[in-house]
Amino acid sequence: MSSQLADQIAQFKEHLRSERRLSHHTVNSYIRDLNKLSDWCTQQQIPSASMLTSQHVRLCMSQLHHRGLGGRSLQRWLSSLRTFFNYALKHQWVRSNPSAGISAPKAPKKLPHTLDVDQASQFVSTRGDSWVECRDRAMIELFYSSGLRLSELTSLNLTDLDFADQLVRVTGKGGKTRQVPVGSHALKALLHWLKRRNEKAATDQTAIFISSRGSRISPRTVQERLRLISLEQGMQGKVHPHMLRHSFASHLLESSGDLRAIQELLGHANLSTTQIYTHLDFQHLSKIYDQAHPRAKRKNNTD
Repeated sequence: MSSQLADQIAQFKEHLRSERRLSHHTVNSYIRDLNKLSDWCTQQQIPSASMLTSQHVRLCMSQLHHRGLGGRSLQRWLSSLRTFFNYALKHQWVRSNPSAGISAPKAPKKLPHTLDVDQASQFVSTRGDSWVECRDRAMIELFYSSGLRLSELTSLNLTDLDFADQLVRVTGKGGKTRQVPVGSHALKALLHWLKRRNEKAATDQTAIFISSRGSRISPRTVQERLRLISLEQGMQGKVHPHMLRHSFASHLLESSGDLRAIQELLGHANLSTTQIYTHLDFQHLSKIYDQAHPRAKRKNNTD
């Protein structure tokens, strides 16, 4: 990587961190994408970003695609490049955005995996009264009750819970906050957990969910606990936090059909992101049709 490009990427990283206040994970994702481009520039002996053209970007993308990077990853890579070059334009490092107008290969649409209502009820009904089991039950109930992202759950503080109005204040992507309802089962599990939490929490600890060491629980620990519970319950496949979020959205849509409300609850900036659940809902309706209609004749249709 040329020292000039390295310095520019470093400045962009600081911009994302301090001015846009993006999460550590998101900033690192941007930089990983940009490093792919800078490594390619080094191979091609292109010393400066100002020398890059749209043809260069296409050649780099083609190489990444041949190395196994899929359509979805390439779309994210191009998005990172566009953001960087728009920033570079403002600082007059480049005269135009070489990534503008370039499209990645289309990725096959993959519907999110969800639990059906019975599976979800089975999974959230974890047993046991130990300190860890009490915490895990509260986490799982809150995931499914309120459709939280993993990062949203682990960043929750005690002041974010409002038991009187049965709400939780959530800080989502881009530092945006939203209020989400909390169901009665989740509230009961949280009340029980908060009584046990103080057994290991320091007096100045603000996190709702903590590890056995008394520190804020890490996302990796949450993922591992859900994996172990999946095995203990004999679930078909590993249940992960986002699967509970998907199940929350899918089950709400099946019952209400209100896509706009689900968008608000999930904290999606665009309705198009939420619309994937309409495909899940249609699959659910199609399954009911196949099972219930006497002349459906669709079960063995391979088209």
